[in-house]
Amino acid sequence: MVDWSELFGFSVNPVEIFVRGTVIYWFIFFLFRFLLRRDIGAIAITDVMLLVLIADAASNGMSGGYDSITDGCILVATLAGWNYVLDWISFHFPGLRRLIQPPPLAVIRNGKMQRKAMRQELITVEELQSKLREQGIENLDEIKIACLEEDGEISVLRHENQEAQPVPGSSAGKKVT
Repeated sequence: MVDWSELFGFSVNPVEIFVRGTVIYWFIFFLFRFLLRRDIGAIAITDVMLLVLIADAASNGMSGGYDSITDGCILVATLAGWNYVLDWISFHFPGLRRLIQPPPLAVIRNGKMQRKAMRQELITVEELQSKLREQGIENLDEIKIACLEEDGEISVLRHENQEAQPVPGSSAGKKVT
């Protein structure tokens, strides 16, 4: 027989669930915002593993051992609510957007790789060249600016009508391979 009160009743104080969910949400947010950045447009196996392990590790801290569906719904609503609040703040307060979302990072300026920025984000020359080839870029001199965006993608603005030079590491006059 189904015990409806056990299934839908509170087994943990709803305020405790909210506080636990809030603390874990903000901890994970700051971990990802300030320590990790997406790997230039791709999620590697290690990234997926990290997300799964963090979710598993955080679940016990967030749940506090809840047993009912209602407790789980409050926790999910808390996490979704904080996600919405961050999106809303980013939209309505551009000044705070930089705290919530990483700004674009220039990895190429006027055809020159920005090695310091690439080192900062652990982007190799080969990874960058691969992303440029995906966008049909044959030569670095075609690029006015290329930025690592907040979602991990590389965006490129090209110079107009300029003669191009080969990408370092490729043969002169040949496409990047």
